[in-house]
Amino acid sequence: MTRLRALIRSLWEKLIGYAVRFGVVGLACYVLDTAIFNLLRTGALGDGLREPLTASTAAFAVALVASWIGNRYWTFRNRRRADPWREFAEFAAVAIGGFLIGLLCVWVSHYVLGFQSLLADNIARNVIGLVLGTAFRFLLYRYWVYGNRRTVAPAE
Repeated sequence: MTRLRALIRSLWEKLIGYAVRFGVVGLACYVLDTAIFNLLRTGALGDGLREPLTASTAAFAVALVASWIGNRYWTFRNRRRADPWREFAEFAAVAIGGFLIGLLCVWVSHYVLGFQSLLADNIARNVIGLVLGTAFRFLLYRYWVYGNRRTVAPAE
């Protein structure tokens, strides 16, 4: 029983704990991103960013910064880098990769398949793209940006 408990604790600390915290940060940033995307697509913030790819890009930029802060100071707080600008650059590179996965889903749905409603854009972006992009980001954040070989920042 003690071995099983130790194994479960080890799994929790090494992966599941990160996944849960990553999910909470991700959910908060998802809500922020989706709200901004829909406000832009409906014209509530002006007509300049109504096009779906432009609205996605603007919403992503805001959510990226919020996500980095949440992941740096909570999810991977014990693995923060001593150089936050390099960490942010790597974090952003991975986030952009995940964003491009979601953007590709919107592009295929909206422009190739012809599903041009707000609902179709949201399904392509916030269901299909979200699942694929989240898996991509979690793995690269956990094992590259905040991997074991990284230098940990001094406690703040």
